[in-house]
Amino acid sequence: MILDKYLLRQFLPIFLVAVSLFSFVLLLIDLFANITRYLNNEVPILKILQIGLYYIPQCISYALPISLLFAAAYTLGDLYARNELTCIFSAGIPFRRFSISLLAVGFFVSILSFFFDDKLVIPTMKLKNDLSRRALNQYITQSDSDIVIKTRSGLLTYSVDYFDNDRKILNGVSIIEMSESGEFISQIRASSAEWRETHWEFRNALIYKYDNGILRVSSLDPDTSYNEHPDIFRRSAVIIEELPVKEARLLVEDLRSVGLPYFSAQADYYHRFSFSSTSFIVMILSVSMGGRFRKNILLMSLFTSLAAAVVFYVTEMMSMAMAGLNYIPAVFGAWFPVIIFIFIGFFLLMSAKT
Repeated sequence: MILDKYLLRQFLPIFLVAVSLFSFVLLLIDLFANITRYLNNEVPILKILQIGLYYIPQCISYALPISLLFAAAYTLGDLYARNELTCIFSAGIPFRRFSISLLAVGFFVSILSFFFDDKLVIPTMKLKNDLSRRALNQYITQSDSDIVIKTRSGLLTYSVDYFDNDRKILNGVSIIEMSESGEFISQIRASSAEWRETHWEFRNALIYKYDNGILRVSSLDPDTSYNEHPDIFRRSAVIIEELPVKEARLLVEDLRSVGLPYFSAQADYYHRFSFSSTSFIVMILSVSMGGRFRKNILLMSLFTSLAAAVVFYVTEMMSMAMAGLNYIPAVFGAWFPVIIFIFIGFFLLMSAKT
Protein backbone atom coordinates (compact mmCIF):
# COMPACT_ATOMS: atom_id res chain seq x y z
CA MET A 1 0.00 0.00 0.00
CA ILE A 2 1.25 3.49 -0.81
CA LEU A 3 0.63 4.78 2.74
CA ASP A 4 2.59 1.87 4.22
CA LYS A 5 5.58 2.66 2.01
CA TYR A 6 5.28 6.34 2.86
CA LEU A 7 5.19 5.61 6.60
CA LEU A 8 8.23 3.35 6.37
CA ARG A 9 10.16 5.99 4.39
CA GLN A 10 9.47 8.41 7.23
CA PHE A 11 10.30 5.89 9.93
CA LEU A 12 13.40 3.98 8.76
CA PRO A 13 15.89 6.91 8.46
CA ILE A 14 15.00 8.07 11.97
CA PHE A 15 15.31 4.51 13.27
CA LEU A 16 18.76 4.00 11.73
CA VAL A 17 20.02 7.32 13.09
CA ALA A 18 18.62 6.48 16.54
CA VAL A 19 20.30 3.05 16.56
CA SER A 20 23.64 4.60 15.64
CA LEU A 21 23.31 7.36 18.21
CA PHE A 22 22.19 5.19 21.11
CA SER A 23 24.82 2.53 20.30
CA PHE A 24 27.54 5.17 20.32
CA VAL A 25 26.31 6.53 23.66
CA LEU A 26 26.33 3.03 25.21
CA LEU A 27 29.83 2.45 23.86
CA LEU A 28 31.04 5.69 25.43
CA ILE A 29 29.39 4.82 28.76
CA ASP A 30 31.24 1.51 28.90
CA LEU A 31 34.51 3.19 27.94
CA PHE A 32 34.24 5.94 30.55
CA ALA A 33 33.17 3.42 33.22
CA ASN A 34 36.41 1.47 32.71
CA ILE A 35 38.84 4.17 31.58
CA THR A 36 40.40 4.58 35.04
CA ARG A 37 41.09 0.86 35.34
CA TYR A 38 42.52 0.77 31.82
CA LEU A 39 44.90 3.59 32.69
CA ASN A 40 45.89 2.06 36.03
CA ASN A 41 46.77 -1.20 34.30
CA GLU A 42 48.51 0.58 31.41
CA VAL A 43 46.30 -1.08 28.80
CA PRO A 44 47.45 -0.12 25.27
CA ILE A 45 45.11 2.06 23.23
CA LEU A 46 44.81 -0.61 20.53
CA LYS A 47 43.67 -3.13 23.14
CA ILE A 48 41.03 -0.67 24.41
CA LEU A 49 39.79 -0.13 20.86
CA GLN A 50 39.63 -3.89 20.32
CA ILE A 51 37.55 -4.31 23.49
CA GLY A 52 35.23 -1.56 22.30
CA LEU A 53 34.94 -3.18 18.87
CA TYR A 54 33.73 -6.43 20.41
CA TYR A 55 31.20 -4.47 22.48
CA ILE A 56 29.52 -2.84 19.46
CA PRO A 57 27.11 -5.75 18.71
CA GLN A 58 25.90 -5.70 22.33
CA CYS A 59 25.39 -1.93 22.12
CA ILE A 60 23.29 -2.38 18.97
CA SER A 61 21.22 -5.07 20.71
CA TYR A 62 20.58 -2.77 23.68
CA ALA A 63 19.81 0.17 21.39
CA LEU A 64 17.23 -1.57 19.19
CA PRO A 65 14.17 -1.36 21.52
CA ILE A 66 14.68 2.25 22.59
CA SER A 67 15.44 3.25 18.98
CA LEU A 68 12.19 1.68 17.79
CA LEU A 69 10.28 3.48 20.52
CA PHE A 70 11.86 6.84 19.71
CA ALA A 71 11.53 6.50 15.94
CA ALA A 72 7.88 5.43 16.08
CA ALA A 73 6.91 8.19 18.49
CA TYR A 74 8.81 10.81 16.51
CA THR A 75 7.39 9.69 13.15
CA LEU A 76 3.77 9.66 14.32
CA GLY A 77 4.21 12.92 16.21
CA ASP A 78 5.68 14.58 13.12
CA LEU A 79 2.79 13.34 10.96
CA TYR A 80 0.33 14.69 13.51
CA ALA A 81 2.12 18.04 13.60
CA ARG A 82 1.88 18.35 9.81
CA ASN A 83 -1.82 17.34 9.91
CA GLU A 84 -1.10 14.41 7.61
CA LEU A 85 -2.75 11.93 9.93
CA THR A 86 -5.86 14.08 9.98
CA CYS A 87 -6.13 13.67 6.21
CA ILE A 88 -5.57 9.93 6.51
CA PHE A 89 -8.25 9.54 9.17
CA SER A 90 -10.63 11.70 7.12
CA ALA A 91 -10.21 9.19 4.31
CA GLY A 92 -11.66 6.52 6.62
CA ILE A 93 -8.40 4.68 7.38
CA PRO A 94 -8.30 3.62 11.06
CA PHE A 95 -5.17 4.33 13.08
CA ARG A 96 -4.64 0.63 13.80
CA ARG A 97 -4.61 -0.09 10.06
CA PHE A 98 -2.29 2.79 9.28
CA SER A 99 0.22 1.69 11.94
CA ILE A 100 0.30 -1.98 10.93
CA SER A 101 3.52 -1.51 8.94
CA LEU A 102 5.27 -0.23 12.08
CA LEU A 103 4.04 -3.24 14.04
CA ALA A 104 5.39 -5.47 11.27
CA VAL A 105 8.78 -3.79 11.61
CA GLY A 106 8.72 -4.37 15.38
CA PHE A 107 7.82 -8.03 14.90
CA PHE A 108 10.55 -8.52 12.30
CA VAL A 109 13.18 -6.82 14.50
CA SER A 110 12.17 -9.06 17.43
CA ILE A 111 12.79 -12.20 15.38
CA LEU A 112 16.00 -10.77 13.95
CA SER A 113 17.29 -9.73 17.38
CA PHE A 114 16.98 -13.30 18.70
CA PHE A 115 19.31 -14.68 16.04
CA PHE A 116 21.50 -11.58 16.14
CA ASP A 117 22.03 -12.03 19.89
CA ASP A 118 22.59 -15.77 19.65
CA LYS A 119 24.95 -15.79 16.68
CA LEU A 120 26.84 -12.51 17.05
CA VAL A 121 26.25 -10.68 20.34
CA ILE A 122 26.97 -13.59 22.67
CA PRO A 123 30.24 -14.72 20.98
CA THR A 124 31.58 -11.16 20.74
CA MET A 125 30.60 -10.39 24.34
CA LYS A 126 32.52 -13.46 25.50
CA LEU A 127 35.55 -12.27 23.55
CA LYS A 128 35.13 -8.78 24.98
CA ASN A 129 34.85 -10.05 28.56
CA ASP A 130 37.83 -12.41 28.20
CA LEU A 131 39.95 -9.68 26.64
CA SER A 132 38.91 -7.19 29.31
CA ARG A 133 39.69 -9.61 32.16
CA ARG A 134 43.16 -10.30 30.78
CA ALA A 135 43.84 -6.61 30.22
CA LEU A 136 42.74 -5.76 33.78
CA ASN A 137 44.41 -8.84 35.32
CA GLN A 138 41.10 -10.25 36.54
CA TYR A 139 40.87 -14.00 36.94
CA ILE A 140 38.01 -16.29 37.96
CA THR A 141 38.92 -19.06 40.38
CA GLN A 142 37.26 -22.41 39.82
CA SER A 143 37.91 -23.70 43.33
CA ASP A 144 35.02 -23.68 45.78
CA SER A 145 34.09 -24.50 49.37
CA ASP A 146 31.12 -26.03 51.21
CA ILE A 147 29.91 -28.06 48.22
CA VAL A 148 26.93 -30.42 48.28
CA ILE A 149 26.24 -32.32 45.05
CA LYS A 150 23.86 -35.15 44.22
CA THR A 151 24.78 -37.60 41.47
CA ARG A 152 23.50 -40.85 39.96
CA SER A 153 19.89 -39.66 40.04
CA GLY A 154 20.20 -38.53 43.65
CA LEU A 155 21.41 -41.88 45.02
CA LEU A 156 24.87 -40.52 45.83
CA THR A 157 25.44 -37.28 47.75
CA TYR A 158 28.87 -35.63 48.01
CA SER A 159 29.58 -33.15 50.78
CA VAL A 160 32.97 -31.45 50.37
CA ASP A 161 34.59 -28.83 52.60
CA TYR A 162 36.85 -27.48 49.85
CA PHE A 163 37.65 -28.37 46.25
CA ASP A 164 41.10 -27.41 44.93
CA ASN A 165 40.60 -27.15 41.20
CA ASP A 166 44.30 -26.69 40.38
CA ARG A 167 45.36 -29.92 42.08
CA LYS A 168 42.05 -31.75 41.62
CA ILE A 169 41.75 -32.54 45.32
CA LEU A 170 38.66 -32.76 47.53
CA ASN A 171 39.22 -31.91 51.19
CA GLY A 172 36.88 -33.03 53.95
CA VAL A 173 34.87 -35.56 51.93
CA SER A 174 31.64 -37.22 52.98
CA ILE A 175 29.71 -39.47 50.57
CA ILE A 176 26.28 -40.86 51.44
CA GLU A 177 24.78 -43.63 49.33
CA MET A 178 21.04 -44.32 49.35
CA SER A 179 18.95 -47.05 47.76
CA GLU A 180 16.24 -46.31 45.20
CA SER A 181 13.68 -46.80 47.97
CA GLY A 182 15.39 -44.09 50.04
CA GLU A 183 17.12 -46.37 52.54
CA PHE A 184 20.61 -45.69 53.86
CA ILE A 185 23.32 -47.95 52.38
CA SER A 186 26.64 -46.48 53.44
CA GLN A 187 28.63 -43.36 54.26
CA ILE A 188 32.25 -42.72 53.37
CA ARG A 189 34.27 -40.15 55.25
CA ALA A 190 37.78 -39.20 54.17
CA SER A 191 40.23 -36.43 54.95
CA SER A 192 40.78 -35.90 51.23
CA ALA A 193 40.41 -37.44 47.79
CA GLU A 194 42.62 -36.93 44.74
CA TRP A 195 41.54 -37.34 41.13
CA ARG A 196 43.43 -40.15 39.32
CA GLU A 197 42.34 -39.63 35.69
CA THR A 198 39.42 -42.08 35.99
CA HIS A 199 38.39 -42.12 39.66
CA TRP A 200 38.87 -40.55 43.08
CA GLU A 201 41.56 -41.98 45.37
CA PHE A 202 40.61 -41.50 49.02
CA ARG A 203 43.01 -40.89 51.89
CA ASN A 204 42.32 -42.03 55.45
CA ALA A 205 38.87 -43.16 54.36
CA LEU A 206 36.35 -44.91 56.59
CA ILE A 207 33.08 -46.49 55.50
CA TYR A 208 30.02 -46.78 57.70
CA LYS A 209 27.50 -49.58 57.02
CA TYR A 210 24.71 -51.33 58.87
CA ASP A 211 25.40 -54.97 59.68
CA ASN A 212 22.47 -56.83 61.27
CA GLY A 213 21.03 -53.57 62.50
CA ILE A 214 24.35 -52.38 63.94
CA LEU A 215 26.25 -49.47 62.36
CA ARG A 216 29.81 -50.67 61.83
CA VAL A 217 32.84 -48.75 60.65
CA SER A 218 35.84 -50.06 58.74
CA SER A 219 38.63 -48.84 56.49
CA LEU A 220 37.63 -48.32 52.89
CA ASP A 221 39.32 -50.67 50.46
CA PRO A 222 40.60 -49.17 47.18
CA ASP A 223 37.51 -48.47 45.09
CA THR A 224 37.41 -47.09 41.54
CA SER A 225 33.62 -46.81 41.32
CA TYR A 226 33.60 -43.22 42.57
CA ASN A 227 34.34 -41.61 39.23
CA GLU A 228 32.33 -38.34 39.20
CA HIS A 229 34.31 -35.88 37.09
CA PRO A 230 36.02 -32.96 38.89
CA ASP A 231 34.15 -30.48 36.70
CA ILE A 232 30.98 -30.96 38.73
CA PHE A 233 32.74 -29.67 41.85
CA ARG A 234 33.99 -26.49 40.25
CA ARG A 235 32.65 -23.11 41.07
CA SER A 236 30.62 -22.38 37.99
CA ALA A 237 33.13 -20.60 35.76
CA VAL A 238 30.63 -20.89 32.94
CA ILE A 239 28.61 -17.71 32.61
CA ILE A 240 25.28 -18.56 31.04
CA GLU A 241 24.97 -15.10 29.50
CA GLU A 242 28.01 -15.99 27.38
CA LEU A 243 26.51 -19.22 26.02
CA PRO A 244 24.40 -19.68 22.87
CA VAL A 245 20.88 -21.00 23.36
CA LYS A 246 21.73 -24.67 22.69
CA GLU A 247 24.66 -24.66 25.12
CA ALA A 248 22.62 -22.78 27.72
CA ARG A 249 19.98 -25.52 27.57
CA LEU A 250 22.66 -28.19 28.05
CA LEU A 251 24.07 -26.27 31.03
CA VAL A 252 20.65 -26.21 32.67
CA GLU A 253 20.29 -29.96 32.14
CA ASP A 254 23.77 -30.60 33.56
CA LEU A 255 23.13 -28.48 36.65
CA ARG A 256 19.83 -30.25 37.25
CA SER A 257 21.33 -33.73 36.80
CA VAL A 258 24.11 -33.19 39.36
CA GLY A 259 21.84 -31.54 41.91
CA LEU A 260 23.29 -28.03 41.63
CA PRO A 261 21.05 -24.93 41.77
CA TYR A 262 19.68 -24.45 38.27
CA PHE A 263 16.66 -22.17 38.71
CA SER A 264 18.50 -18.96 37.83
CA ALA A 265 20.11 -20.55 34.77
CA GLN A 266 16.76 -21.98 33.66
CA ALA A 267 15.07 -18.60 34.02
CA ASP A 268 17.83 -16.98 31.97
CA TYR A 269 17.44 -19.66 29.29
CA TYR A 270 13.72 -18.93 28.85
CA HIS A 271 14.46 -15.22 29.06
CA ARG A 272 16.54 -15.56 25.88
CA PHE A 273 13.34 -16.20 23.95
CA SER A 274 11.07 -13.76 25.77
CA PHE A 275 13.57 -10.88 25.72
CA SER A 276 13.69 -10.91 21.93
CA SER A 277 10.04 -9.80 21.94
CA THR A 278 10.98 -6.54 23.68
CA SER A 279 11.29 -4.72 20.35
CA PHE A 280 7.75 -5.75 19.40
CA ILE A 281 6.39 -4.71 22.79
CA VAL A 282 7.95 -1.24 22.81
CA MET A 283 6.72 -0.73 19.24
CA ILE A 284 3.14 -1.57 20.26
CA LEU A 285 3.36 0.72 23.27
CA SER A 286 4.87 3.56 21.25
CA VAL A 287 2.34 3.29 18.42
CA SER A 288 -0.66 2.95 20.76
CA MET A 289 0.46 6.00 22.75
CA GLY A 290 0.99 7.97 19.54
CA GLY A 291 -2.70 7.94 18.75
CA ARG A 292 -3.95 9.31 22.05
CA PHE A 293 -2.83 12.95 22.12
CA ARG A 294 -3.82 16.13 20.30
CA LYS A 295 -1.43 18.64 21.91
CA ASN A 296 2.33 18.42 22.42
CA ILE A 297 2.03 15.17 20.53
CA LEU A 298 5.71 14.36 20.09
CA LEU A 299 6.68 15.16 23.67
CA MET A 300 3.72 13.38 25.23
CA SER A 301 4.11 10.33 22.97
CA LEU A 302 7.79 10.00 23.85
CA PHE A 303 7.14 10.50 27.55
CA THR A 304 4.25 8.05 27.87
CA SER A 305 5.94 5.44 25.64
CA LEU A 306 9.13 5.66 27.66
CA ALA A 307 7.20 5.45 30.92
CA ALA A 308 5.33 2.35 29.70
CA ALA A 309 8.61 0.76 28.58
CA VAL A 310 10.18 1.45 31.99
CA VAL A 311 7.22 -0.20 33.72
CA PHE A 312 7.66 -3.20 31.42
CA TYR A 313 11.38 -3.50 32.21
CA VAL A 314 10.77 -3.19 35.95
CA THR A 315 8.03 -5.83 35.81
CA GLU A 316 10.32 -8.11 33.83
CA MET A 317 13.18 -7.65 36.31
CA MET A 318 10.91 -8.51 39.23
CA SER A 319 9.46 -11.61 37.56
CA MET A 320 12.94 -12.81 36.52
CA ALA A 321 14.25 -12.29 40.06
CA MET A 322 11.39 -14.37 41.48
CA ALA A 323 11.94 -17.04 38.83
CA GLY A 324 15.67 -17.16 39.64
CA LEU A 325 14.81 -17.80 43.30
CA ASN A 326 12.22 -20.44 42.31
CA TYR A 327 9.33 -18.47 43.78
CA ILE A 328 7.54 -18.81 40.43
CA PRO A 329 8.15 -21.18 37.48
CA ALA A 330 10.93 -20.09 35.12
CA VAL A 331 8.67 -20.08 32.05
CA PHE A 332 6.11 -17.96 33.87
CA GLY A 333 8.74 -15.51 35.07
CA ALA A 334 10.15 -15.05 31.57
CA TRP A 335 6.89 -14.80 29.60
CA PHE A 336 4.33 -13.30 32.00
CA PRO A 337 5.40 -9.64 31.50
CA VAL A 338 5.60 -10.16 27.73
CA ILE A 339 2.08 -11.56 27.44
CA ILE A 340 0.60 -8.93 29.76
CA PHE A 341 2.16 -5.96 27.96
CA ILE A 342 1.36 -7.29 24.49
CA PHE A 343 -2.26 -7.56 25.59
CA ILE A 344 -2.17 -4.03 27.06
CA GLY A 345 -0.53 -2.66 23.92
CA PHE A 346 -3.11 -4.18 21.60
CA PHE A 347 -5.93 -2.99 23.83
CA LEU A 348 -4.60 0.58 23.73
CA LEU A 349 -4.05 0.33 19.98
CA MET A 350 -7.56 -0.93 19.27
CA SER A 351 -9.08 1.78 21.47
CA ALA A 352 -6.97 4.61 20.00
CA LYS A 353 -9.11 7.40 18.60
CA THR A 354 -9.00 7.95 14.88
